[in-house]
Amino acid sequence: MLVLVAPGQGAQTPGFLTPWLDLPGVADRLTWWSAVTGLDLIHYGTKADAEAIRDTAVAQPLLVASGLVAALALFPHPSDAYRVVGGAAGHSVGELTAAAGTGVISAESAMVLVRERGKAMAAAAAVTETGMSAVLGGDAEQVVAKIAEHGLTPANMNGAGQIVAAGTLPQLAAFAADPPEKARVRPLAVAGAFHTHHMAPAVDRLAELVPGVTVRDPRTPYISNTDGAVLHDGREIVRRLVSQVSNPVRWDLCMETMRDLGVTAVIEVPPAGTLTGLAKRALPGVETLALKTPDDLEAARVLVEKHGTPSTLHPQGSV
Repeated sequence: MLVLVAPGQGAQTPGFLTPWLDLPGVADRLTWWSAVTGLDLIHYGTKADAEAIRDTAVAQPLLVASGLVAALALFPHPSDAYRVVGGAAGHSVGELTAAAGTGVISAESAMVLVRERGKAMAAAAAVTETGMSAVLGGDAEQVVAKIAEHGLTPANMNGAGQIVAAGTLPQLAAFAADPPEKARVRPLAVAGAFHTHHMAPAVDRLAELVPGVTVRDPRTPYISNTDGAVLHDGREIVRRLVSQVSNPVRWDLCMETMRDLGVTAVIEVPPAGTLTGLAKRALPGVETLALKTPDDLEAARVLVEKHGTPSTLHPQGSV
């Protein structure tokens, strides 16, 4: 069983989209989605520096666009993906990539939602100086307890010995000075305390928009990072896309679900590497592939041929 996964904010690096522009049709799609988002996605994905693409309002549309163009390069006809992909999941904003990739919403709807999500989260983050730090190692219960002791939120439970703490910068500084036993604390290049109560205004903004979005049920099983549940109802997926902005990401539970489902291979769309790294540690025996550049497409196709499972779901529509 093959699962496609899409990374969240912080995975982007300067110039990561450059090699994808060599593929036919990619520039055209990115130009169209740039018009939808009001951002020059080609510029940000090829020429902008790290600080420019750290901006939440830029990073989030860039991530969703890059994931979708790579998925379409791997599966030019989305019905092919629906037939062989056994599931899809996204980490944080990557859930919008997964929602479009499974046909729950259109690519254009995903780009509108991610545009508004990024702007609203950036505005919410500007109210108070907040951030996020990864906690690597240590006992999970002790880590969570220490996070709570400093008034922080365990915003990402990533599994494989990684938990992300989020809150105000003074709280994070105090936490770094008093880390959990046998754990390392590393600041993340994100501009806010995402998936915490600090993001409540962004939830309100998305809640205003989603009633007008055309929604379909997913063409392949969708694994929600709210709790790792496998969802088949499009409306429920969209509801969770909204509430998840201010609630923790439970990627650890997503990987538990993958294990329970018997997943044998994971392909991560760009900017790839983070989620396959977690899978290597948490899902031994599962083949992984980080689809970083078009040079990785042939290996990805081999993995699809080896692990793809014919689906009983019938494709309708496309991204």
